[in-house]
Amino acid sequence: MRHSLRWVIEWLGGHELVVLVGLFVITAGSWGFLKLADEVLEGDTLRFDERIIRDLRRPDNPAVPIGPPWMEEAGRDITALGSVAVLVLVSAAAAGFLWLDRRFGTLWLVLGATASGFALSSALKAFYRRPRPDVVPHLMQAYHSSFPSGHSMMSAVVYLTLGALMTRVFLERRLKFYVLAVAILLTGLVGASRIYMGVHYPTDVLAGWMAGLVWATCCWLISRRLQRQGVIEPER
Repeated sequence: MRHSLRWVIEWLGGHELVVLVGLFVITAGSWGFLKLADEVLEGDTLRFDERIIRDLRRPDNPAVPIGPPWMEEAGRDITALGSVAVLVLVSAAAAGFLWLDRRFGTLWLVLGATASGFALSSALKAFYRRPRPDVVPHLMQAYHSSFPSGHSMMSAVVYLTLGALMTRVFLERRLKFYVLAVAILLTGLVGASRIYMGVHYPTDVLAGWMAGLVWATCCWLISRRLQRQGVIEPER
């Protein structure tokens, strides 16, 4: 077992602790997703989910969210950051930057990670087919099934993958930290907005975050292997 783990670490190329953390995230995230999905399918999370959604609405009028009036509009703006249109534009902008910087290997990795993430999100939704919440009126249009949250998953895939890959462009540690912090913040805000808008259960968002984190981590580890092979450009 130890010999096999050592081989995986060497194959991925990198410091032992860094690779071990990545493998732990993938293993724990996958287990957490499957465990949560099983609880959702059995209906064990429904009472918790519905209570959280109701708590985000006014008791006397469930069509009105808690908070000042501007928060509803802000929720729509924030949730749009996880929409297909915005994520495609962000990915295209990043691809353009990488092309101008002549980092063609990284460019194709970004496009591949994004496209495969969209495909996985669609496949998971088609498999679980959980209905959308119906305990409160939706504050915006919602399509397809509810589990996992596609906005949450794809914002994690795109923003975290881009954040991890773009840190290889910068030398200063503070810039690397800033890029990753922004990616995490955007991912968190998008997921929270989906619950606030009443179009997803909290467990949908949590599952989306876990699936997206696992996918982004896989892409990051793959990038280390491809970098070692010379397929993508090394850090500067």
